[in-house]
Amino acid sequence: MERTAVRTHPVDVLVIGSGAAGLRAAIEASEAGGQVLVLSKRSRLDAHTVLASGGINAAIGSVDPEDCWEQHFADTVREGYFLGDPRVVEVVVREAGRAVAELVEWGCPLARTPDGALDQRFFGAHRWRRTCYAGDWTGRAILTTLGARARQLDITVVENQYVSRLLTNDGACFGALAFDLHDGSRTAFLADAVVLAGGGHTRLWRRSSSRRDENFGDGIFLGLRAGCRAKDLELVQFHPTGMVAPEEAAGTLVTEAVRGEGGHLYNSQGERFMARYDSARMELSTRDRVALANYTEIVEGRGGPHGGVFLDISHRGKGFILERLPRMYRQFIEHQLLDISTTPMEVAPTAHYTMGGLVVDPETHATDVVGLFAAGECTAGLHGANRLGGNSLTETVVYGRRAGAAAAALAATVDVSLHPRRVIAAAADELDGLVRDGTELARAGQRRVRDLLWEHCGVVRSDAGLAAGLEALAGLHDVLADVDVRPSAEGWGDLAQALDLRAGVVLAEATMLAARARIESRGGHNRSDFPGFDPALLVNLSIRLSDGGDGPSLEPVQAEPVPPVPAELMPWVERPWDADLGGRLVE
Repeated sequence: MERTAVRTHPVDVLVIGSGAAGLRAAIEASEAGGQVLVLSKRSRLDAHTVLASGGINAAIGSVDPEDCWEQHFADTVREGYFLGDPRVVEVVVREAGRAVAELVEWGCPLARTPDGALDQRFFGAHRWRRTCYAGDWTGRAILTTLGARARQLDITVVENQYVSRLLTNDGACFGALAFDLHDGSRTAFLADAVVLAGGGHTRLWRRSSSRRDENFGDGIFLGLRAGCRAKDLELVQFHPTGMVAPEEAAGTLVTEAVRGEGGHLYNSQGERFMARYDSARMELSTRDRVALANYTEIVEGRGGPHGGVFLDISHRGKGFILERLPRMYRQFIEHQLLDISTTPMEVAPTAHYTMGGLVVDPETHATDVVGLFAAGECTAGLHGANRLGGNSLTETVVYGRRAGAAAAALAATVDVSLHPRRVIAAAADELDGLVRDGTELARAGQRRVRDLLWEHCGVVRSDAGLAAGLEALAGLHDVLADVDVRPSAEGWGDLAQALDLRAGVVLAEATMLAARARIESRGGHNRSDFPGFDPALLVNLSIRLSDGGDGPSLEPVQAEPVPPVPAELMPWVERPWDADLGGRLVE
């Protein structure tokens, strides 16, 4: 078969992903003097960041002056069940204020108090109010702000590009091969440094807060294929509250801001059941505890007609809801013709966030591969076994900035970079080999993966269930070998779906292997056969790909020790969480 032509496009710094982490990295690299190009699968202001509703954390004390970065550190480490990297946490919480100030300087319309200070709301398991917000559309506000800043700097964003492979030579990354989702044209983007900001893998679950064509784990898979390690993939956050109806909207996020603004959870018997699970913090407990509580109420028969529990904010009044939660108000009217100012919402847990990801250096977010950096949800280190709401947006801008700066600094030192034609040709040949008349449909394969993970690796797992899931997943390798890919005038979506399926199968296997190895319950990882903590598993579980001759395969899971908390910060971590609460968190 004749090889498809491949163009080349050289640049100093290549950023893969146009969400908040990617754009913040691009801005920093550009301001450092580098020539920067951003690749985006979607339109530039429609990345997954727009789904982040509730807010961005920074211990600036504008509402609760008692707050400080040390307390933010303690909340993050402790509620992550001590599996987060303390240095990563410290960098994020120390630099959060600067990150928010930059966004405000660039025009981000964060809410203000009557006296003009930045307003801050409660989010679950935060000691103080430290979540800055723009209604319940904070992610979109931040992405729009970063997009405007990128335009001011004349940063090139190439839309509708699907990256099929990172280009590597002798353990160093020199760019990426991508194809246009509309016309299939291929470009080898050659770079002195690459920042990977490709998101997580939560679309691999049947109920997910992600949209249809994102978060299949393709960003993490790109890093694994290039030689990176991934860790904590078993630590997936199931957000307590996703929509349950209609079917096409099932899993769509109902933001934590609803509970942060005083929403109450009830079961079908009218009980405000969080009193049984965390009587001090109630609905503002940690996400893992609220998710498990919701799940337990449902499976024990106290759920509603659509298999959910009820979240009620109606006591706050319509005016308050329209001011603080306008997106949620519209979302339920659009999908259910339900007015949340008068009627409770029926909700259930939904796969929401990948707390693990690629292993990165705490200072620069460099990966194991020379020249390759990563930022955002595709990385591990910050969240441990439970992510605090609002920390993800903070992470994107803090480490987006650091990764962009480090990538630009590296690119500035490169005099000569090798771009072997054979590597580019091999990546192009791989794509050619996937375009074929097959008998299997990628969408059907994706549905099988999602059903497998939801059933066998969902809110509650067991060894027997995980073993059955892995056995069933093995059968999907035959599907991968015969996926029907027929580009047409409607575009190259078939090829993207086939690649998403390939990434999804690998990430699903890696996730279940790690979940099987973590024989305990900790944070978002709940084992019905091992319901307690195992002190020996205060470790991160890592995994990588190796090429055994028949293609890449996963190596055995490895345990890596978690770095210790600095001695000067231990008093903050050991301080009782509920000291001096005074009822402030419980409406």
